Amino acid sequence: MPEITILTEQELRQCAAVDAGAVEIVSDAFSRLARGGVQMPPVMRLDVAEHNGEVDVKTAYVPGFDGFAIKVSPGFFDNPTLGLASVNGLMILHDSRTGLVRAVMLDNGYLTDVRTAAAGAVAARHLAPERVGTAAVLGAGVQARLQLTALTLVRPVERAVIWARDGEKARACAAELAHELGIPVEAAADARTAVEQARAVITTTPAGSPILHWDWLQRGTHVTCMGSDADNKNEVAPALLANADRLVVDSRSQCAAMGELHHAIAQGALPADVQPAELGQVVNGELPGRQDASEVTVADLTGTGVQDTAIAVHAERRATELGLGTRVQA
Repeated sequence: MPEITILTEQELRQCAAVDAGAVEIVSDAFSRLARGGVQMPPVMRLDVAEHNGEVDVKTAYVPGFDGFAIKVSPGFFDNPTLGLASVNGLMILHDSRTGLVRAVMLDNGYLTDVRTAAAGAVAARHLAPERVGTAAVLGAGVQARLQLTALTLVRPVERAVIWARDGEKARACAAELAHELGIPVEAAADARTAVEQARAVITTTPAGSPILHWDWLQRGTHVTCMGSDADNKNEVAPALLANADRLVVDSRSQCAAMGELHHAIAQGALPADVQPAELGQVVNGELPGRQDASEVTVADLTGTGVQDTAIAVHAERRATELGLGTRVQA
């Protein structure tokens, strides 16, 4: 009987981190997606409205990879009142040749956090100005912290500003990031104040209506939108996408169904047949990234199954090298 490796979150934290290696893994995943041959079905979504919950299932088969992941990602947003995390989940890694389960990764969303932050870094590497100066992050959760960390991997950041609806959380996040990154980080009283100072802006919230508007931006600013991973989430005013000099998405079809692009199309700010560049096309040099210092650029990133497969294959490889995991008979 085949063996299955069970990996815990603690073990997986030894196998993957928000670092230069993760950025290259995710960049390669986008490159492969753009080259064709990847099988990535639409996201399967289950809403559990009674308990303010949702579950997303993502997957992708990547030619040349010896495994493919199926990720189950629940988000139950009343959990903090019960003393529980809002997000948990796991990844199941299957063998590409036989379909057999090779590993069950009980990561509680950790690998998703890593690959999501890495995607932000890939976008910033191709779209952010060379001199960011000040970065603004809207949100104060895990992804807010990781996105700013990821940005510093690809651009020098002199200072950062954090805004969140909960000012206490924003101040705590700012203090932690200042300590971790060794740069000045402060909390802003309102989102506009944070954004108007910045040349790189990252949105990381589950907002249902826009918290970022076009007329707040300086010329030459880059915006990475991370929070809208469902059609009921909307962080960015549609006019911002319509007026931007360059719009890049992780997946056209997915962003048109559930990202900021979806809302811009639904509200008539962009035509239904708009064809923004995909990030993989920019990575591959098929379409341009930032062309000059004055451009306003936007990356709409909804999180793709190809990222999940790439990070899961990497994590299994590292676990094997490190001798981690518990092996059980199927």
